[in-house]
This record gives sequence, C-alpha cells and structure tokens, in this order.
Amino acid sequence: MLGAVFAGLVVALAAVTAGGDGGSASVRADPRPYGAGLAGLADVVAADRAGVDRARGRLAQLRAAGPDAPPTAVAPSSAARAPSAGALEQAGLAETHGAAVTVTLDDTPRERRAGPFPPGLRPPVADDLVVHQQDVQAVVNALWAGGARAMTIMGKRVTARTAVRCVGNTLRLEDGVYAPPFVISAIGDQHRLGTALEDDPDVVLYRQYVDAYGLGYDVRMVPNATFPAASLPSARYATPLPG
Repeated sequence: MLGAVFAGLVVALAAVTAGGDGGSASVRADPRPYGAGLAGLADVVAADRAGVDRARGRLAQLRAAGPDAPPTAVAPSSAARAPSAGALEQAGLAETHGAAVTVTLDDTPRERRAGPFPPGLRPPVADDLVVHQQDVQAVVNALWAGGARAMTIMGKRVTARTAVRCVGNTLRLEDGVYAPPFVISAIGDQHRLGTALEDDPDVVLYRQYVDAYGLGYDVRMVPNATFPAASLPSARYATPLPG
C-alpha cells in the first residue's frame, strides 16, 4: 500500500514538473495584444498541485499508522487475481477496438508564415507558428477527461510510461523522434470526446492560434479503430562487478 501511494505521488509530481521543448518550452498566451490566455494553464497547475497535496496527506496517514496497520483499500486475495480484460485495456496491454476520435496538429505552412494575418493581432514570432509540447499535452489531457478508453500518439499506444516531450518542434516518444504533423487518437464515446476537445481551455487557446496564424488542427471521427497493445519493456537490472 505504501508503495502504491509513493507511485501515485511520483505520477502527480511528474504532471506538474514535466519539462520539454529542449528545456525552453514556450507558453502560449492569448494572441490578442492584452489577452489572458494563461488562465486555463493556471487552473490545470492548481488542480495538479491539489492532487499532490492529497497524495502527501494520504502518505502521512500511512506512515503514522505504521507497518503493522491492517490494509484498508486492497483485499488480501487481490494480489493473486489475474488482471481482467478491462484492466489490461486500461493499462494499454491489450488490443482495443471501437469508435475513435483522431486529432492532427501541425505547424503553420511555410507559405502562410509571412502573413497576411487578421487585424488586431500582435506580429507572430517563430514559436507562435509551430506545435509545442503543451499543445500535444492539452489534446491528450482533454481526451482522457472526455472518457477515452485507450489512446495512441503517432500510432504508439499510450501507457503509464508514455511521456509527451518535445525537442524543438519534434516529438520524442519512447522509441524515436517524430516530426509534425502530430496525430493523437482516442477510443471512446465520440460525442464526449469531441465535447471535451471543444471545452478544454488549453485546446481553445490553441485554436485561437489556428485562427490567427494558420496552425494545423483537424478532428476526424473514425467509426471503427483498432489500437495495438503496447510492447512491454525489456527487463534491465544491475549486475555485480567481478570481485
């Protein structure tokens, strides 16, 4: 139990502190001269910090109870049970089928980078015209919030080990580096997924850049999709040096 809480704490902390974009991630602001585009990002950070505080409080309770405290959340026999099909699907370890929503994000085409741009906007800088880590993460977060049962990024199954990291305007996943366009797909209720994308404040902000500077944003409904199971990482462990 204590180990599970530690793991949850690590995941929550990672959500707050994840870095990318080569260590100099750009933060999108409202493209209008005096917009307030950071409000949505501040809400996300506050929610993540609240989750970290709850995990820390639970950890303190377990430490105070001591190692001899009776288990409260896990039945004694649960460790021996085989994982269910639903659990394997949620973990990304089983092939998943169903209706899906696919979102494609892309940089502003070169022919549009010189304008003209709508009146009343500040002149764009280079960072305004490319997709960033925060944009991919915003779509991923919105789709999970919309009840996604499974997800892929660039055709690769998303698991608890998947981290969205950008280096410049390329996306780094476990097995390689990918150039835009970036494709994120989720299996689930298409109406809920689409509504989540429409309502998410960070996706709304990205769409403002789509309208202002020509970034790519395409949402497609896929009637029947198949997501592959994630491959398990090979085991690596330390070995003693010869004496």
